[in-house]
Amino acid sequence: MSVNRRELQDRRVGAVRAWTAFVEHGDGAGPLVRPEILRSWQRSGAAITPDLREAPLADEAETAAAWQGSPLQAAVERVEEDLRRTAEDGDLVLAVTDADTRILWTYGGRVMRRRAETVNFVPGGRWDESSVGTNALALASRDAAPSMVFSAEHYAPIVHNWVCWAAPVHDPATGEQLGVIDLSTTWDRTHPIGLATARVLARLIEGAMPRTGVRADGSYRPLTSGGEDPGLALKLLGRAEVLLDGRRLLLTRRQTEILALLALHPEGLALDQLHALLYGDHAVTLSTLKAEVSHLRHALGGQLASRPYRLTIPVETDIDVVIRRIRQGHVAEAVAAYGGDLLPGTESPGLAEMGEYVAVAVREALLADPVPGAVARYTELAPYDTEVIEVCLAALGEGAHPLRAELLGRLAAARR
Repeated sequence: MSVNRRELQDRRVGAVRAWTAFVEHGDGAGPLVRPEILRSWQRSGAAITPDLREAPLADEAETAAAWQGSPLQAAVERVEEDLRRTAEDGDLVLAVTDADTRILWTYGGRVMRRRAETVNFVPGGRWDESSVGTNALALASRDAAPSMVFSAEHYAPIVHNWVCWAAPVHDPATGEQLGVIDLSTTWDRTHPIGLATARVLARLIEGAMPRTGVRADGSYRPLTSGGEDPGLALKLLGRAEVLLDGRRLLLTRRQTEILALLALHPEGLALDQLHALLYGDHAVTLSTLKAEVSHLRHALGGQLASRPYRLTIPVETDIDVVIRRIRQGHVAEAVAAYGGDLLPGTESPGLAEMGEYVAVAVREALLADPVPGAVARYTELAPYDTEVIEVCLAALGEGAHPLRAELLGRLAAARR
């Protein structure tokens, strides 16, 4: 699914008009922009002027010292190949920051890397609101939630040609917000799954992080001493299965949905946020949700914190496995781990959105690299997706292949 360029152009023009009205008159922009953008503009206007040319730079030695040996560095190094491939494939620039929105690490595709350097979107660059105004990194850090800022929604004109998606990165054991990861590119390359991609990459980093806890003085302590890390393993694609420290949990469907949402939002969810992601517009009381969470907490042995609701143990899902394999270019392994729709039949808006993201990611990976065995497996899950079969057959040509006849048969069946 792509965004129509005319729609993007109209959206950009609207953003520029709203920004101009705000900067020149201080009002009139309210109905034209999202409330969180307007509030950020108001804070930004009190801190900087629009003629900012670049982000201020922190001390180079202090920045290097903050990065070296940190849990963020350890995690990024473990998944750096995946992060670099994401940047190169989408001509993005990726950045990881500390809790103060100071950039610690970046990697960019050729075009975006040059653009980033001109505005100090580099290690040491300070991208908090008081330094450069409204941007996705600052909002994600401030609001502790994924954020998107498009074109002239940025307060500083130096990034009016950008679109940015950012998501917080947390210590998976303590919930401590360590920083954010940001994906940026030019506004005309906006994609509907950009924000979901930022969230997935944040979870990828969290999953690669050393199992540590943050002490009050900011130092880190190991949680486990040898052996495999205990925690939750969730199978959500095609069927549901929950393992806690290797032991299967028997949960209701609703409890599984709540657990899945919390696994997808390690930063935690307030009661009203969880309600919206779980029930959408259905008339279900908050008391009912509280009771469901209470039962789930009991099943997890109390390892579910409140205010916000978040899991306090390491967790990995089959979604993580599928996305990681795709990022690594291992399409066959990704399809092998892909069991189908995310909790089939779920009416949870939050899970439906993530399910669509995973399904699109798998399909796009197959279209780009139609491995015959993986395509055959995929057609068992999506028998009417003729385009994937056709692309695979075209790649095989007229030569002999053990799966050619089978794929032709499935294509004929799908067309019937």
